[in-house]
Amino acid sequence: MFGFLAELVAIKSVQDSPVGSFPFGENPAKALGKMLAECEKYGFVTENVDWYAGSADFGPGQPALAILSHLDVVPAGTGWNTEPFTLHRQNGLLIGRGTCDDKGPAVASLFALRAVKELGVPLKKAVRLIFGTNEENGSADLIYYRQKKSIPPMVFTPDGEYPVINGEKGMLRICFSADYDGPQIDGGEVINAVPQRCSVGNEVYTGKSAHASTPEKGENAITLFLSQNNTGNSSLNALSALFPHGELNGQTIFGDISGLTCVLSLLGSKQNRLTGGIDIRFPLNKTKSEISSVICKKLQQSSFKIDSCIGSEPHYTGENTPFVQALLRVYQSVTGENGYCITIGGGTYVHDIVGGVAFGATFPHQDCNIHSCNEFISEESLLKNAEIMAETIIELCG
Repeated sequence: MFGFLAELVAIKSVQDSPVGSFPFGENPAKALGKMLAECEKYGFVTENVDWYAGSADFGPGQPALAILSHLDVVPAGTGWNTEPFTLHRQNGLLIGRGTCDDKGPAVASLFALRAVKELGVPLKKAVRLIFGTNEENGSADLIYYRQKKSIPPMVFTPDGEYPVINGEKGMLRICFSADYDGPQIDGGEVINAVPQRCSVGNEVYTGKSAHASTPEKGENAITLFLSQNNTGNSSLNALSALFPHGELNGQTIFGDISGLTCVLSLLGSKQNRLTGGIDIRFPLNKTKSEISSVICKKLQQSSFKIDSCIGSEPHYTGENTPFVQALLRVYQSVTGENGYCITIGGGTYVHDIVGGVAFGATFPHQDCNIHSCNEFISEESLLKNAEIMAETIIELCG
């Protein structure tokens, strides 16, 4: 497992421009090709859906259960103690970009299914492993895959945390722009992460990266710059007023909405144009239109143009469904810990799949530096994930 994970981590599968048959660039496709080849080696029936996503099936009949993981990763960023695209084993930890999100869990799913097959455990229903290549940048892979292929009735993704994530906040991502005559700016790398760096002219402002759904774990380098801005530029002054440094709940824009987070995650300038990106997570009792109407109005009042506004409604799967209850039973049986359901701010890979939930890969109170430097998964956790997945396959399909 560790050896194959090292091969996957070595592939810098960050989204790039389309090239040839590869919709997200060569490296995400290379990671998918390597995974499907490994699945074939163990006797699974594989399918490559036009390099958007791929699958591996095992068992009789049509698949009843899908385990959905992704092989693309966010950029490495800075601050690593080791080479981010080389798997480093240290004190029981597996360190490298994608080890936890989501290449490690993808490997765990493969070896779980391999264990079931090679142990000769009889299955009454088939299982499908699905591997995507664009989860970190909008899940266009999954949209395409679902247009071409049906999704099994039971779906979980190891793209979250245990015990079971059955509720996910709504998500909104806004890109905006304005005319600009100030200093050159380059802040942030991806819209769904707290920006670690913001370069302004010859100065560099440094914060701490974190997933945009948990901004309290990071420090925003863009708002740090804005809080100290003395350029006199009206657009920068407007952003400084809308996004005070250290404010994580968007109160200046939205007022008091419990459970809402708001991150100004991108800011850049090019050819006399200022561009920016915002990531918002909102609670189950709000709608996308409610949230978007408020922030778009505020931005337009400050003379910003809305270039795009996309997002998704909150996602919820009932706790008492037989599927969820089966997952909780397996979790309790393998770990000896109580199983329960939780709602999170992050959008997992099943956000738009009715009845889908996130099941793993991190355990309660575990922080694996996802979307930050020195991302890791422990050797123990990787093995435990594989064990839980194998037992889940047997519980639901045996």
